[in-house]
Amino acid sequence: MPSFQHTNLPLPRIWLMSDERLGESFLDAVKRLPTGAGIIFRHYSLPQEARRKLFRQTQRIARRRGYAVFLSDNERDAISWKADGWHNRNGQRGAARNLACSMPVHNPREILAANRARADLVFLSPLYPTKSHAGAKALGGHRFAQLVKLANMPAVALGGMTRGRAAMLDTRTVHGWAAISEFQI
Repeated sequence: MPSFQHTNLPLPRIWLMSDERLGESFLDAVKRLPTGAGIIFRHYSLPQEARRKLFRQTQRIARRRGYAVFLSDNERDAISWKADGWHNRNGQRGAARNLACSMPVHNPREILAANRARADLVFLSPLYPTKSHAGAKALGGHRFAQLVKLANMPAVALGGMTRGRAAMLDTRTVHGWAAISEFQI
């Protein structure tokens, strides 16, 4: 399995995007992930101490089950919280070259920014209509495939993803998939 450019961490093919919508079932969803999965820990609306506590709980489960956990939003916190990487929403490569970096992308401009930032992984969305971005136009298969070709790093499909839809992805061009609702009970 490929690994991140800056660490020896294996590159997960299945990712859970944390979300407040999962509520109390979030940690249960984490426990149901397959070995070697990844988690993008977001939970932006939580107060900082509550967010850090939930991150620690997530990380304990992840360590036992072989998951990668990326902290979204802030490289400094990702380092101090001992995350496996950070989910960079600002488009700039951080200072920590040994910390894996993922980025969300939706269009050619954002993919080029991820290329310049030398991100290790991009989450390209929305492939399908999704509750997370209600009303946003989905990329669809053809446009999604065109955008994947622009990325200088592995791409993960996000947006309306289910296990069934993931099984239809071309693994020669798309590294994996990510979801929120698919992992709910």
